[in-house]
Amino acid sequence: MSLNLRQKQTECIIRMLNLNQPVNSSTGKANEEVYKILIYDKSSQNILSPLINVKDLRNHGVTLYFLIDKPRKPIPDVPAVYFIRPTPSNLQRVVSDAAVPLYETFHLNFSSSIPRNLLEDLASGLLKSNDAVSRVSKVHDQYLDFVTLEDNLFSLAYSNCYVQLNDPKAEQKEIEEIIEKIVDGLFCVLATLSVVPVIRCPQGGAAEMVASALDQRLRDHLLAKNNLFSEGGNFSSSFQRPVLCLFDRNFELAMGIQHDFRYKPLVHDVLGLKLNRVSVQGEKGGMKSFELDGLDSFWVANGGLEFPEVAVEIENQLNKYKKDVDEVNRRTGGSGGAEFDGTDLIGNTKHLMSAVNSLPKLTERKQVIDKHTNIATVLLGEIKERSLDSYAKKEYDMMARGSIDWNELLGVLTGKGSKMDKLRFAIMYLISLETVPQSEAEMVETKLREAEVDTSAFQYVKKIKSLNVPLTSVSSASRGNIVDWAGNLLAAGMKNLLSGDRQLALARTVEALMEGRPNPEVESYLLFDPRAPKSSSGSHLRGPFKEAIVFMIGGGNYMENASLQELASRQQPAKHIIYGTTEILTGAEFVEQLALLGKKMGLGADSAPAAH
Repeated sequence: MSLNLRQKQTECIIRMLNLNQPVNSSTGKANEEVYKILIYDKSSQNILSPLINVKDLRNHGVTLYFLIDKPRKPIPDVPAVYFIRPTPSNLQRVVSDAAVPLYETFHLNFSSSIPRNLLEDLASGLLKSNDAVSRVSKVHDQYLDFVTLEDNLFSLAYSNCYVQLNDPKAEQKEIEEIIEKIVDGLFCVLATLSVVPVIRCPQGGAAEMVASALDQRLRDHLLAKNNLFSEGGNFSSSFQRPVLCLFDRNFELAMGIQHDFRYKPLVHDVLGLKLNRVSVQGEKGGMKSFELDGLDSFWVANGGLEFPEVAVEIENQLNKYKKDVDEVNRRTGGSGGAEFDGTDLIGNTKHLMSAVNSLPKLTERKQVIDKHTNIATVLLGEIKERSLDSYAKKEYDMMARGSIDWNELLGVLTGKGSKMDKLRFAIMYLISLETVPQSEAEMVETKLREAEVDTSAFQYVKKIKSLNVPLTSVSSASRGNIVDWAGNLLAAGMKNLLSGDRQLALARTVEALMEGRPNPEVESYLLFDPRAPKSSSGSHLRGPFKEAIVFMIGGGNYMENASLQELASRQQPAKHIIYGTTEILTGAEFVEQLALLGKKMGLGADSAPAAH
């Protein structure tokens, strides 16, 4: 059985909605149905929304649901399920709600582990107010503080992480707090999956910091009597445990910036897909909102295809639908006017019944076709207006060749596309070329300024590239200095470019780590095994692995996920990869973070900001 993060997190949420009672596997509900109210905060709402809809809430006895920070009226005789982050302001609300009291009983569920000092504050607050403590039925740490968007895709929804980790003015203490936050989120993911992975990462920088802290957190937790990991004992074979591969965004910077021409990455990058929902202009004007998730079979089957193939597939599905509708009409249309005898009548009734039964499915199919026709039409308009196909192809060629014709480059910078498209292309040019002549870089910058593009992000990448120190010079002494290792990693990331078969450096590295065979690309990677004694080398746990969790620190996207899923399905037998990141970013959002770093370094703040 492959690890399925979406399914596991959904099961945990359903158990929580049923007051943490065991759920009957045949009905999917608790044996005793209780009507209740759900109270959540903004971050928990984002966790719930891709997994649970209003119908599901009703199904599990939730009659009303409210945000914790909105004014609420008392509803006596009803239990309330709270699903919130353990923050001081949330705990104050719980104390004041219980003091009124707003509800009969309070079932408190924290999305991550509540720190001891806050638990003590909660207890003393409840004791001080009006018998409130007796109304709190249970307190649970749920370890659900992450957002699962697909079976194999999650985000910690931790914004601006890249800026915070690469800020030249960041203090060591601030960096440690960020690392701690990432470790908390990853611990939640592993607790939900109930697995203790073998951890691999490159030396130096945020990836090693997270790996080392997560290893320690898991070791400490495994010493506890009732720990969350139900796997039996110490697996001698690594094949039954996943490998967790940690990377820093600087490992492959290009993937955060380049244009892609596959369907899912396009919908995300161009239309701003968020929490599995996208809003586009409807055919008759006005905005339309669409769900794009695992229940949409077209999205699941075709999300990884290039856009022209998706357009053909929509056309095919429409023709197939029309054919099936004609077939239903033909079968229910009688026998061409001839007289009926009894046998015909029975035959016709059967046809009629099967036609009636097939109608809801046909209607559903039509809705899916209409939805994707609408989305594809809006995408096509953007593609034509901004020449996005040309950007994707030229960036890909430029990376594969490591060069670009000067006139072609100027053509792009003065041609179609938004300011942000041009800025992204200019940064891709910096990354793709081994060395960029100073005069060329200055001319590109001039062209960007003429197009009124803010050049902060361009200048930031240029500056980092000029530091071009080889990765091997990252000593443990300089690891504390974030700017040092950011420069080193970026310099290496500049070299991590596409090979001819479109396999990304990330996919290549993950493949090597899963195979576990000697490979110069990953020889220097560190290995942590939280289940092994600290002194052991862990060499017996180098693979092969059939499952991997790949986590990108500093922002990831659908393009990177698509490449990893292609890798997993290409393996014989097929392997399984879960991809996660601190936050899911469009190319424009990531470049905005680069621009912010540029401004923090006093670069390029002399132009208008780049529009999307």
